[in-house]
Amino acid sequence: MKLLLLNHRSFMAAPLSSVRRALLSTCSAVKWGGGVSMVQGASRGIGLEFVKQLLEKNEKGHVIATCRNPDGATALLDLKNEFAERLNILQLDLTIESTIEASANSIRERYGSLNLLINASGILSIPNILQPETTLSKVQKSSLLLAYEVNAVGPILVIKHMWPLLTAGGGSGTERDVAVVANLSARVGSIGDNRLGGWHSYRSSKAALNQLTKTISVEFVRKKDPVICLLLHPGTVDTDLSRPFQRNVPEGKLFTKEFSVNKLLSIINNAKSHDNGKFFAWDGQEIPW
Repeated sequence: MKLLLLNHRSFMAAPLSSVRRALLSTCSAVKWGGGVSMVQGASRGIGLEFVKQLLEKNEKGHVIATCRNPDGATALLDLKNEFAERLNILQLDLTIESTIEASANSIRERYGSLNLLINASGILSIPNILQPETTLSKVQKSSLLLAYEVNAVGPILVIKHMWPLLTAGGGSGTERDVAVVANLSARVGSIGDNRLGGWHSYRSSKAALNQLTKTISVEFVRKKDPVICLLLHPGTVDTDLSRPFQRNVPEGKLFTKEFSVNKLLSIINNAKSHDNGKFFAWDGQEIPW
């Protein structure tokens, strides 16, 4: 189904209020039953599991899955074969803003709005490039900048470009009153909860994500947009990201992807306007900043 398109240049240059009105007008003829969700960082791990559960739990909902290399995302392509009409896969590289903008334009053309944005990507370690620092003497500028770029800057740029789509979508087609931005953070990003030290790059990048998300949530309220922001801690989940560091995880505290994502989706689906800007653990408990 082809929607009326806004001129690309005018879309990016126009004030948000003008964009909002144009998008709402465009979307009025199309009702996306079940809503339209986007999962950024969907090729594997928690992001892939979000895509899977969003499709399986909501038989009418549409899902946009983005990743750096869609052609190599075999598990995501398998889901596409199973949910051909409701899953759309787009290329998006967090470190290249033009790909984020291109994804926003594709979503605008096909759907005209978003009701949920999940920023699931993140980095903790890369062999021979990035390792969690056990002491200050191991901190390197390159590690700090890389972690910040992927874990903080990238997700915020995604929100920036998806903002008009989220404002146009609000809670329409869902059981919520508002659209939701859910950024996957980590308990180690909490300054108030930091008692062990170490992991300088990862901790600081997640703390930056928390602050940026909180700041955006305040702006959404000020502009009266029907969008809220959540920060979510998934727990320690059995994924490629955590696998090198699972040895000291207490018994019963290493979660499956299925368990964690199910808990996080419950938080998202039950979110209210007063939850805007809050930082929740997988069990629904608030985490101190």
